[in-house]
Amino acid sequence: MTNKHHQRIFHWLLIVVGCCSLAVGIVGIFLPLLPTVPLLLLAAACFARSSDKFHKWLINHAQLGPMISPFLENRGLPAHAKVKAVLLLWTSLLISIFFFIPLLWVDLLVCGIGVAVSIYLIRLPRGD
Repeated sequence: MTNKHHQRIFHWLLIVVGCCSLAVGIVGIFLPLLPTVPLLLLAAACFARSSDKFHKWLINHAQLGPMISPFLENRGLPAHAKVKAVLLLWTSLLISIFFFIPLLWVDLLVCGIGVAVSIYLIRLPRGD
C-alpha cells in the first residue's frame, strides 16, 4: 500500500470517529453520565484534521458550538456553569443511585465517576 492510500484511510477514519463522537456527544446532552463536551471536543479535533467543512459546521452550530468554544479559545468555564454542571450531575446521580441501581458495587462505581467528573469540572480554568 502506498503512503497516499494510508493517508486516505486515516482521513476517513478520522471522519468516522468524529461522527461517532458527535453522535454520542449529542446523546450525552440528554443522558447525564455521557460526557458531552469531551466528546464534542474529540469530534472537533477529528474534523479539524480531516474535514474543514464538518469542523466549521460543528464550531459554528447554534447549540453545539457554544458548548465547546470556551475550550477551543482557551477561555475556561464560567463559575456559574461549573456550579450548574456539578449540581445537575449529582442530582441525576443520586436519583439513579437511590431509585434505579440495586447493586452496591454499581452505586459505588457511579459515585466514583461522579467524584472524578466533579473534580475535573472544578479544576477547569475559570472563564468569567
